[in-house]
Amino acid sequence: MRRKPIVALIYDFDGTLSPGNMQEFGFIQAIGKTPEEFWKMSDGIAIGQDASNVLAYMKLMFDDAKKEGIILRKSDFRAFGKDIKLFEGVREWFKNVNEYGAAHGVRIEHYINSSGLKEIIEGSPIAKEFKHIFACTYIYDEKGEAQWPGIAVDYTAKTQFLFKINKGIFSSRDSKRVNESTAEEDKRIPFTNMIYFGDGDTDVPSMKIITMFGGSAIAVFNPHDPSKRAAAQKLQRQGRASFITPAVYTRDSRAFKLVCAIIDKIRITSELQALARYK
Repeated sequence: MRRKPIVALIYDFDGTLSPGNMQEFGFIQAIGKTPEEFWKMSDGIAIGQDASNVLAYMKLMFDDAKKEGIILRKSDFRAFGKDIKLFEGVREWFKNVNEYGAAHGVRIEHYINSSGLKEIIEGSPIAKEFKHIFACTYIYDEKGEAQWPGIAVDYTAKTQFLFKINKGIFSSRDSKRVNESTAEEDKRIPFTNMIYFGDGDTDVPSMKIITMFGGSAIAVFNPHDPSKRAAAQKLQRQGRASFITPAVYTRDSRAFKLVCAIIDKIRITSELQALARYK
């Protein structure tokens, strides 16, 4: 019996599923700063040291928590994740897409590919929906306390995780299997079966990879922020994104209609490929 094709929906997090940065829903307030103050200091570290923006914010989180006597264990990060604000319809989105896929002969998997913190995402109300979360994380000591950045995911690092999803590799550390030559038919999820959701410049390399190999990239934008819509339109004009849509994820939304249409296309293509193998 022919296997059902797997369709991977891959999401950035901040600005894509949530209208803000995940640190802004509890952590920044706990260290006594405003979001504006925190990000200005983080940018200052990156600019002053000519350093990675991601490593700069991770260092600032660590240093400020230490100053305030806040212990950062995985459970503490997850506690900050429980209050993350999500765009309209996100909580029901996964069930709706999964049901549509099942009814139309495809298997749906959801992934996160984010420059945010994995532990905070793991504490969010939607964490259980994801097959795997690729994101930044810390190294923890024997007491379970954060000591040092372990994984820093910038805009180019995001692209490696697309190839890992392609080959069915769920280790962030792995750098051997992901670079081994693999026949197309042995790859777990073809790029043509990937749908990438992002909202800005940090998603451009991933969008480019996805579309270059025949997948679909969707630029989403906060429907209440005209500047975000303009940014999404720019991504489409430049050929980075295949489609744009407001970040509204209800069953009657444009996003849902887009994804359903892409799922239909993937299913039909899979069926045609099977028919072409007639012997």
